[in-house]
Amino acid sequence: MSNRHTSDSSKPKIIGIGDNGRDSLPSTYIEWIEQSDVLVGGERQLQYFPDYSGRKIVIKGSLTDIVSELKQETEQGRRIVILASGDPLFFGIGGYLSSKIQVDIYPGLSSVQLAFARTGDSWQDAEVVSLHGRSIKGLAQRIDGARKVALLTDGNNNPPVIARYLLSFGMTEYRAFVAENLDGEGERTGWFELQELADMAVDYFSSLNVVILKRKADAAVPQYSLGINDELFAQRKPDKGLITKKEVRVVSLAQLSLQPNSVVWDIGTCTGSVAIEAARIARQGEVYAIEKNEADLQNCLENMHRFRADITAVQGRAPEGLAAFPDPNAIFIGGSGGEMKELLHVCCTRLQPGGRIVLNAATIENLYEANRTIAEEGFATNITLAQISRSKPILDMTRFEGLNPVYIITAHRNDVTAQREQPDKQRTAKGGHPA
Repeated sequence: MSNRHTSDSSKPKIIGIGDNGRDSLPSTYIEWIEQSDVLVGGERQLQYFPDYSGRKIVIKGSLTDIVSELKQETEQGRRIVILASGDPLFFGIGGYLSSKIQVDIYPGLSSVQLAFARTGDSWQDAEVVSLHGRSIKGLAQRIDGARKVALLTDGNNNPPVIARYLLSFGMTEYRAFVAENLDGEGERTGWFELQELADMAVDYFSSLNVVILKRKADAAVPQYSLGINDELFAQRKPDKGLITKKEVRVVSLAQLSLQPNSVVWDIGTCTGSVAIEAARIARQGEVYAIEKNEADLQNCLENMHRFRADITAVQGRAPEGLAAFPDPNAIFIGGSGGEMKELLHVCCTRLQPGGRIVLNAATIENLYEANRTIAEEGFATNITLAQISRSKPILDMTRFEGLNPVYIITAHRNDVTAQREQPDKQRTAKGGHPA
Protein backbone atom coordinates (compact mmCIF):
# COMPACT_ATOMS: atom_id res chain seq x y z
CA MET A 1 0.00 0.00 0.00
CA SER A 2 1.31 3.45 -0.88
CA ASN A 3 1.96 5.94 1.93
CA ARG A 4 1.96 8.88 -0.44
CA HIS A 5 -0.05 11.79 0.94
CA THR A 6 -2.99 12.94 -1.17
CA SER A 7 -5.38 15.79 -0.47
CA ASP A 8 -8.79 14.86 0.91
CA SER A 9 -11.32 17.52 -0.12
CA SER A 10 -13.64 16.58 2.77
CA LYS A 11 -11.09 17.49 5.44
CA PRO A 12 -10.18 21.07 6.40
CA LYS A 13 -6.81 22.13 5.08
CA ILE A 14 -4.35 24.03 7.27
CA ILE A 15 -2.01 26.07 5.07
CA GLY A 16 1.10 27.82 6.32
CA ILE A 17 1.43 31.34 4.94
CA GLY A 18 4.31 33.82 5.13
CA ASP A 19 4.39 37.56 5.79
CA ASN A 20 4.40 38.15 2.03
CA GLY A 21 0.88 36.74 1.82
CA ARG A 22 -0.24 35.20 -1.46
CA ASP A 23 3.29 35.36 -2.85
CA SER A 24 4.40 32.75 -0.30
CA LEU A 25 1.87 30.20 -1.61
CA PRO A 26 2.05 27.89 -4.64
CA SER A 27 -0.76 28.20 -7.16
CA THR A 28 -2.39 24.96 -5.99
CA TYR A 29 -2.84 26.33 -2.47
CA ILE A 30 -4.31 29.58 -3.81
CA GLU A 31 -6.76 27.49 -5.87
CA TRP A 32 -7.84 25.61 -2.75
CA ILE A 33 -8.42 28.90 -0.95
CA GLU A 34 -10.44 30.41 -3.79
CA GLN A 35 -12.56 27.26 -4.19
CA SER A 36 -13.25 26.89 -0.45
CA ASP A 37 -16.49 27.86 1.28
CA VAL A 38 -14.93 28.92 4.59
CA LEU A 39 -11.63 30.68 5.19
CA VAL A 40 -10.28 30.71 8.76
CA GLY A 41 -7.31 32.65 10.11
CA GLY A 42 -6.03 35.56 12.10
CA GLU A 43 -6.98 39.06 11.01
CA ARG A 44 -3.59 39.58 9.37
CA GLN A 45 -3.80 36.35 7.34
CA LEU A 46 -7.37 37.03 6.21
CA GLN A 47 -6.40 40.49 4.96
CA TYR A 48 -4.26 38.83 2.29
CA PHE A 49 -7.53 37.75 0.59
CA PRO A 50 -9.77 40.86 0.54
CA ASP A 51 -11.86 39.58 -2.40
CA TYR A 52 -12.62 36.20 -0.89
CA SER A 53 -16.30 35.41 -1.58
CA GLY A 54 -16.95 32.74 1.05
CA ARG A 55 -17.42 32.99 4.80
CA LYS A 56 -14.50 34.26 6.87
CA ILE A 57 -13.90 33.17 10.47
CA VAL A 58 -11.41 35.21 12.48
CA ILE A 59 -9.31 33.30 15.00
CA LYS A 60 -9.26 35.19 18.27
CA GLY A 61 -10.07 34.12 21.78
CA SER A 62 -10.93 30.50 22.52
CA LEU A 63 -9.85 27.84 20.04
CA THR A 64 -12.52 25.58 21.53
CA ASP A 65 -15.21 27.75 19.89
CA ILE A 66 -13.33 27.60 16.57
CA VAL A 67 -13.23 23.79 16.74
CA SER A 68 -17.01 23.66 17.32
CA GLU A 69 -17.61 25.90 14.29
CA LEU A 70 -15.25 23.84 12.13
CA LYS A 71 -17.07 20.63 13.09
CA GLN A 72 -20.43 22.15 12.16
CA GLU A 73 -19.15 23.46 8.82
CA THR A 74 -17.53 20.10 8.01
CA GLU A 75 -20.74 18.20 8.82
CA GLN A 76 -22.58 20.45 6.37
CA GLY A 77 -20.11 19.51 3.63
CA ARG A 78 -18.40 22.89 3.34
CA ARG A 79 -14.82 23.10 2.11
CA ILE A 80 -12.61 24.73 4.73
CA VAL A 81 -9.14 26.28 4.56
CA ILE A 82 -7.36 27.47 7.70
CA LEU A 83 -4.48 29.92 7.35
CA ALA A 84 -1.63 29.82 9.88
CA SER A 85 1.70 31.60 10.10
CA GLY A 86 4.67 29.69 8.69
CA ASP A 87 4.68 26.08 9.82
CA PRO A 88 1.37 25.37 11.64
CA LEU A 89 3.06 22.61 13.64
CA PHE A 90 5.84 24.88 14.92
CA PHE A 91 4.37 26.66 17.96
CA GLY A 92 1.24 27.07 15.84
CA ILE A 93 -2.39 25.95 15.89
CA GLY A 94 -1.78 22.86 13.74
CA GLY A 95 -1.03 20.50 16.61
CA TYR A 96 -4.07 21.59 18.61
CA LEU A 97 -6.53 21.41 15.71
CA SER A 98 -5.23 18.05 14.46
CA SER A 99 -5.82 16.62 17.96
CA LYS A 100 -9.49 17.69 17.80
CA ILE A 101 -10.52 17.17 14.17
CA GLN A 102 -9.19 15.49 11.04
CA VAL A 103 -7.18 17.94 8.95
CA ASP A 104 -4.59 18.02 6.19
CA ILE A 105 -1.57 20.22 6.94
CA TYR A 106 0.54 22.04 4.35
CA PRO A 107 3.40 23.85 6.13
CA GLY A 108 5.18 26.96 4.97
CA LEU A 109 8.56 28.25 6.08
CA SER A 110 8.74 29.02 9.79
CA SER A 111 10.07 32.34 11.05
CA VAL A 112 13.00 30.55 12.67
CA GLN A 113 13.97 28.89 9.37
CA LEU A 114 13.87 32.24 7.61
CA ALA A 115 15.82 34.02 10.36
CA PHE A 116 18.64 31.48 10.29
CA ALA A 117 18.63 31.65 6.51
CA ARG A 118 19.32 35.38 6.80
CA THR A 119 22.31 34.67 9.05
CA GLY A 120 23.60 31.94 6.73
CA ASP A 121 23.94 29.62 9.72
CA SER A 122 22.60 26.12 10.35
CA TRP A 123 19.96 25.72 13.02
CA GLN A 124 19.61 22.00 13.72
CA ASP A 125 21.69 22.52 16.87
CA ALA A 126 19.79 25.59 18.09
CA GLU A 127 17.75 25.78 21.28
CA VAL A 128 14.31 27.11 20.29
CA VAL A 129 12.21 28.84 22.95
CA SER A 130 8.85 30.53 22.47
CA LEU A 131 8.24 33.61 24.59
CA HIS A 132 5.13 34.43 22.58
CA GLY A 133 2.29 34.73 25.07
CA ARG A 134 4.51 33.22 27.75
CA SER A 135 6.47 34.55 30.69
CA ILE A 136 10.19 35.14 30.29
CA LYS A 137 10.61 33.64 33.77
CA GLY A 138 13.03 30.71 33.74
CA LEU A 139 14.67 31.58 30.42
CA ALA A 140 18.12 31.97 32.01
CA GLN A 141 18.51 28.34 33.07
CA ARG A 142 16.81 27.03 29.93
CA ILE A 143 19.37 28.51 27.57
CA ASP A 144 22.48 28.68 29.77
CA GLY A 145 25.31 26.93 27.96
CA ALA A 146 23.55 26.87 24.57
CA ARG A 147 25.66 27.96 21.61
CA LYS A 148 22.69 29.11 19.51
CA VAL A 149 19.23 30.13 20.64
CA ALA A 150 16.14 31.17 18.69
CA LEU A 151 13.52 33.17 20.59
CA LEU A 152 9.98 33.75 19.36
CA THR A 153 8.94 37.11 20.78
CA ASP A 154 5.80 39.12 21.49
CA GLY A 155 4.87 42.66 22.51
CA ASN A 156 5.97 42.17 26.11
CA ASN A 157 9.01 40.02 25.42
CA ASN A 158 10.56 42.21 22.73
CA PRO A 159 14.27 42.46 21.79
CA PRO A 160 15.25 45.27 24.24
CA VAL A 161 13.43 43.54 27.13
CA ILE A 162 15.13 40.24 26.30
CA ALA A 163 18.54 41.93 26.19
CA ARG A 164 18.02 43.56 29.58
CA TYR A 165 16.94 40.26 31.05
CA LEU A 166 20.03 38.45 29.73
CA LEU A 167 22.35 41.16 31.00
CA SER A 168 20.83 40.89 34.48
CA PHE A 169 22.08 37.29 34.54
CA GLY A 170 25.50 38.21 33.16
CA MET A 171 24.92 36.48 29.82
CA THR A 172 27.26 38.80 27.95
CA GLU A 173 28.61 35.93 25.83
CA TYR A 174 25.79 36.39 23.33
CA ARG A 175 25.25 38.66 20.35
CA ALA A 176 21.71 39.08 19.09
CA PHE A 177 20.36 38.94 15.55
CA VAL A 178 16.93 40.56 15.19
CA ALA A 179 14.88 39.64 12.13
CA GLU A 180 11.71 41.67 11.50
CA ASN A 181 8.85 41.18 9.03
CA LEU A 182 10.59 38.29 7.32
CA ASP A 183 9.60 37.96 3.66
CA GLY A 184 7.16 40.83 4.16
CA GLU A 185 7.10 44.56 3.58
CA GLY A 186 9.64 46.37 5.72
CA GLU A 187 11.86 43.34 6.30
CA ARG A 188 14.81 44.41 8.42
CA THR A 189 17.60 42.34 9.97
CA GLY A 190 20.76 43.07 11.90
CA TRP A 191 23.25 42.03 14.57
CA PHE A 192 23.43 43.82 17.94
CA GLU A 193 25.51 43.71 21.08
CA LEU A 194 23.22 43.04 24.05
CA GLN A 195 23.98 46.38 25.71
CA GLU A 196 23.26 48.20 22.45
CA LEU A 197 19.95 46.35 22.18
CA ALA A 198 19.07 46.97 25.82
CA ASP A 199 19.46 50.73 25.36
CA MET A 200 16.89 50.85 22.55
CA ALA A 201 13.26 51.83 22.96
CA VAL A 202 10.87 48.89 23.25
CA ASP A 203 8.88 50.10 20.23
CA TYR A 204 11.92 50.40 17.95
CA PHE A 205 11.27 47.01 16.38
CA SER A 206 8.28 45.68 14.51
CA SER A 207 6.00 43.41 16.53
CA LEU A 208 6.74 40.62 14.03
CA ASN A 209 10.29 39.64 14.89
CA VAL A 210 12.51 36.73 15.86
CA VAL A 211 15.65 37.00 18.00
CA ILE A 212 18.63 34.70 17.45
CA LEU A 213 21.33 34.56 20.10
CA LYS A 214 24.76 33.31 19.12
CA ARG A 215 27.61 32.80 21.53
CA LYS A 216 30.79 34.69 20.69
CA ALA A 217 33.68 32.43 19.75
CA ASP A 218 36.03 33.94 22.34
CA ALA A 219 33.47 34.23 25.15
CA ALA A 220 34.38 32.90 28.58
CA VAL A 221 31.27 31.14 29.84
CA PRO A 222 31.07 29.99 33.48
CA GLN A 223 30.55 26.24 33.78
CA TYR A 224 28.92 24.69 36.84
CA SER A 225 28.29 21.00 37.32
CA LEU A 226 26.14 19.42 40.02
CA GLY A 227 27.54 20.24 43.44
CA ILE A 228 28.61 23.88 43.26
CA ASN A 229 31.28 24.64 45.85
CA ASP A 230 29.89 26.25 49.01
CA GLU A 231 32.34 29.17 48.99
CA LEU A 232 31.05 30.36 45.60
CA PHE A 233 27.69 31.29 47.11
CA ALA A 234 27.05 34.66 48.73
CA GLN A 235 26.36 33.85 52.39
CA ARG A 236 25.46 35.66 55.57
CA LYS A 237 28.41 37.42 57.22
CA PRO A 238 30.11 37.17 59.65
CA ASP A 239 28.45 33.82 60.52
CA LYS A 240 28.89 31.94 57.27
CA GLY A 241 27.79 28.33 57.17
CA LEU A 242 24.00 28.68 56.94
CA ILE A 243 24.03 26.74 53.68
CA THR A 244 23.14 23.19 52.74
CA LYS A 245 26.65 21.79 52.34
CA LYS A 246 27.61 20.56 48.89
CA GLU A 247 27.74 16.86 49.76
CA VAL A 248 24.38 16.93 51.58
CA ARG A 249 22.92 19.08 48.81
CA VAL A 250 23.87 16.57 46.11
CA VAL A 251 22.35 13.63 48.03
CA SER A 252 19.19 15.63 48.77
CA LEU A 253 18.78 16.59 45.11
CA ALA A 254 19.22 12.96 44.09
CA GLN A 255 16.51 11.96 46.59
CA LEU A 256 14.14 14.56 45.12
CA SER A 257 14.25 12.62 41.82
CA LEU A 258 13.83 15.77 39.75
CA GLN A 259 12.65 15.68 36.14
CA PRO A 260 13.30 18.34 33.47
CA ASN A 261 9.80 19.82 33.96
CA SER A 262 9.46 19.42 37.75
CA VAL A 263 7.77 22.06 39.90
CA VAL A 264 9.95 22.41 43.01
CA TRP A 265 9.52 24.09 46.40
CA ASP A 266 12.52 25.04 48.54
CA ILE A 267 11.34 25.92 52.05
CA GLY A 268 13.81 27.86 54.17
CA THR A 269 16.01 28.49 51.16
CA CYS A 270 18.57 30.76 52.89
CA THR A 271 21.38 31.16 50.30
CA GLY A 272 19.23 29.44 47.66
CA SER A 273 21.82 26.73 46.99
CA VAL A 274 19.31 23.87 46.69
CA ALA A 275 16.78 25.93 44.70
CA ILE A 276 19.49 27.09 42.29
CA GLU A 277 20.84 23.61 41.65
CA ALA A 278 17.28 22.29 41.31
CA ALA A 279 16.56 24.94 38.66
CA ARG A 280 19.64 23.86 36.71
CA ILE A 281 18.27 20.29 36.65
CA ALA A 282 14.56 21.10 36.11
CA ARG A 283 15.32 23.62 33.35
CA GLN A 284 11.87 23.37 31.78
CA GLY A 285 10.11 23.43 35.14
CA GLU A 286 9.62 26.00 37.89
CA VAL A 287 11.33 26.51 41.23
CA TYR A 288 9.74 28.40 44.13
CA ALA A 289 11.75 29.35 47.21
CA ILE A 290 10.65 30.93 50.48
CA GLU A 291 12.84 32.47 53.21
CA LYS A 292 11.74 34.29 56.37
CA ASN A 293 15.00 36.23 56.88
CA GLU A 294 15.32 39.29 54.64
CA ALA A 295 19.14 39.32 54.65
CA ASP A 296 19.29 35.66 53.63
CA LEU A 297 16.74 36.27 50.89
CA GLN A 298 18.95 39.02 49.45
CA ASN A 299 21.84 36.54 49.32
CA CYS A 300 19.55 34.09 47.56
CA LEU A 301 18.61 36.69 44.93
CA GLU A 302 22.27 37.57 44.39
CA ASN A 303 23.15 33.88 43.98
CA MET A 304 20.23 33.39 41.63
CA HIS A 305 21.69 35.88 39.16
CA ARG A 306 25.24 34.69 39.75
CA PHE A 307 24.38 31.11 38.79
CA ARG A 308 21.82 31.94 36.09
CA ALA A 309 18.85 30.34 37.79
CA ASP A 310 15.67 32.38 37.41
CA ILE A 311 13.67 31.09 40.37
CA THR A 312 10.75 32.67 42.22
CA ALA A 313 12.12 33.60 45.64
CA VAL A 314 9.92 35.35 48.20
CA GLN A 315 10.18 36.46 51.81
CA GLY A 316 7.69 34.74 54.06
CA ARG A 317 7.13 32.13 56.73
CA ALA A 318 6.02 28.68 55.70
CA PRO A 319 3.43 27.27 55.59
CA GLU A 320 1.44 30.53 55.18
CA GLY A 321 3.61 31.73 52.30
CA LEU A 322 3.10 28.56 50.27
CA ALA A 323 -0.51 29.29 49.27
CA ALA A 324 0.51 31.24 46.16
CA PHE A 325 2.82 28.47 44.84
CA PRO A 326 1.52 25.86 42.35
CA ASP A 327 1.33 22.24 43.53
CA PRO A 328 4.85 20.76 43.46
CA ASN A 329 6.41 17.53 42.22
CA ALA A 330 9.26 17.90 44.72
CA ILE A 331 9.69 19.71 48.04
CA PHE A 332 12.93 20.39 49.88
CA ILE A 333 12.71 21.54 53.50
CA GLY A 334 15.92 23.02 54.83
CA GLY A 335 14.29 24.77 57.78
CA SER A 336 10.82 24.72 59.33
CA GLY A 337 10.84 27.69 61.71
CA GLY A 338 9.19 25.56 64.40
CA GLU A 339 5.92 24.74 62.59
CA MET A 340 6.92 21.19 61.62
CA LYS A 341 3.54 19.45 61.96
CA GLU A 342 1.51 22.11 60.16
CA LEU A 343 4.17 22.54 57.48
CA LEU A 344 4.41 18.84 56.69
CA HIS A 345 0.61 18.56 56.56
CA VAL A 346 0.48 21.29 53.89
CA CYS A 347 3.36 19.73 51.96
CA CYS A 348 1.88 16.23 52.02
CA THR A 349 -1.53 17.59 50.98
CA ARG A 350 -0.21 19.71 48.11
CA LEU A 351 2.39 17.27 46.73
CA GLN A 352 1.50 15.93 43.28
CA PRO A 353 1.16 12.14 42.78
CA GLY A 354 4.54 10.44 42.48
CA GLY A 355 6.29 13.39 44.12
CA ARG A 356 8.83 13.43 46.93
CA ILE A 357 9.56 15.47 50.03
CA VAL A 358 13.14 15.70 51.27
CA LEU A 359 13.79 17.21 54.70
CA ASN A 360 17.16 17.88 56.30
CA ALA A 361 17.27 17.63 60.09
CA ALA A 362 20.30 18.41 62.23
CA THR A 363 18.87 17.15 65.57
CA ILE A 364 17.38 13.85 66.68
CA GLU A 365 14.36 15.74 68.04
CA ASN A 366 13.53 17.16 64.58
CA LEU A 367 14.25 13.76 63.04
CA TYR A 368 11.75 12.09 65.43
CA GLU A 369 9.06 14.72 64.93
CA ALA A 370 9.40 14.74 61.14
CA ASN A 371 9.37 10.94 60.84
CA ARG A 372 6.31 10.61 63.10
CA THR A 373 4.38 13.42 61.36
CA ILE A 374 5.12 12.06 57.88
CA ALA A 375 3.86 8.61 58.95
CA GLU A 376 0.65 10.19 60.30
CA GLU A 377 0.11 11.75 56.87
CA GLY A 378 0.20 8.28 55.30
CA PHE A 379 3.63 8.68 53.74
CA ALA A 380 6.54 6.24 53.79
CA THR A 381 10.06 7.44 54.63
CA ASN A 382 13.65 6.42 54.25
CA ILE A 383 16.39 8.16 56.16
CA THR A 384 20.07 8.69 55.37
CA LEU A 385 22.51 9.88 58.02
CA ALA A 386 25.18 11.92 56.24
CA GLN A 387 28.39 12.18 58.26
CA ILE A 388 30.81 14.10 56.08
CA SER A 389 34.44 14.94 56.72
CA ARG A 390 36.57 17.13 54.52
CA SER A 391 40.33 17.09 54.21
CA LYS A 392 42.24 20.02 55.67
CA PRO A 393 45.99 20.72 55.41
CA ILE A 394 48.02 20.95 58.60
CA LEU A 395 51.66 21.91 58.03
CA ASP A 396 52.86 19.42 55.39
CA MET A 397 50.21 16.85 56.33
CA THR A 398 46.48 16.35 55.90
CA ARG A 399 43.77 15.82 58.47
CA PHE A 400 40.00 15.53 58.26
CA GLU A 401 37.51 17.95 59.74
CA GLY A 402 33.98 16.71 60.30
CA LEU A 403 30.85 18.61 59.27
CA ASN A 404 27.74 18.51 61.40
CA PRO A 405 25.85 15.21 60.84
CA VAL A 406 22.60 15.67 58.91
CA TYR A 407 19.60 13.36 58.68
CA ILE A 408 18.21 13.33 55.13
CA ILE A 409 14.57 12.23 55.34
CA THR A 410 12.85 11.29 52.08
CA ALA A 411 9.07 10.93 52.05
CA HIS A 412 6.65 9.64 49.44
CA ARG A 413 3.13 8.25 49.46
CA ASN A 414 3.12 4.59 50.42
CA ASP A 415 1.35 2.10 48.16
CA VAL A 416 -1.74 1.79 50.38
CA THR A 417 -2.29 5.56 50.48
CA ALA A 418 -1.78 5.87 46.72
CA GLN A 419 -4.34 3.12 46.01
CA ARG A 420 -6.86 4.69 48.41
CA GLU A 421 -6.54 8.11 46.73
CA GLN A 422 -6.75 6.79 43.16
CA PRO A 423 -10.61 6.69 42.91
CA ASP A 424 -10.78 10.32 44.08
CA LYS A 425 -8.34 11.39 41.38
CA GLN A 426 -10.28 9.48 38.72
CA ARG A 427 -13.52 11.20 39.81
CA THR A 428 -11.73 14.59 39.65
CA ALA A 429 -10.52 13.83 36.12
CA LYS A 430 -14.00 12.82 34.97
CA GLY A 431 -15.37 16.01 36.45
CA GLY A 432 -13.40 18.06 33.93
CA HIS A 433 -10.57 19.18 36.17
CA PRO A 434 -6.89 18.41 35.53
CA ALA A 435 -5.95 15.00 36.89
